[in-house]
Amino acid sequence: MSTKSHFNIRVYGICIEKEHLLVSDEYVMDTFMTKFPGGGLEYGEGPIDCLKRECREEMGLDITVTGHFYTTDFFQPAQFFEKTQLISIYYTFALPSGHHLPTTPKRFDFKNLRNGIQTFRWISLATLTPDDMTFPIDKLVVKKLLESHNNLP
Repeated sequence: MSTKSHFNIRVYGICIEKEHLLVSDEYVMDTFMTKFPGGGLEYGEGPIDCLKRECREEMGLDITVTGHFYTTDFFQPAQFFEKTQLISIYYTFALPSGHHLPTTPKRFDFKNLRNGIQTFRWISLATLTPDDMTFPIDKLVVKKLLESHNNLP
């Protein structure tokens, strides 16, 4: 058995339009999850390029990254991989004007359940809670997002 440890670097995006947050509902590794759009950093790419690539792959859209929001600042073991530390980087982004991203109002609105399936959904900031998300870091980011949004003039 190997005692070697690894890092899993994930890059996610926060997109808010008309007081609604864009989330991704997915069924991956036999697990239902609600998370921010994004995914794993590949060797040789920077975090912003990763987010842009993930959005092109998942949404078919070229996004505009507008800023850094948060990077994990505590130890978080990866849920799916042993001896792996998860580091998540969150950026804010905008979808292109006039986009036609297919979304659904229903959580896990999958026509044919299979590993890797994904749908997008908007959640009103007025009703958003950390419990809308599946993973611990995403829950923390929602809390920070709501705190910063509620402190705006």
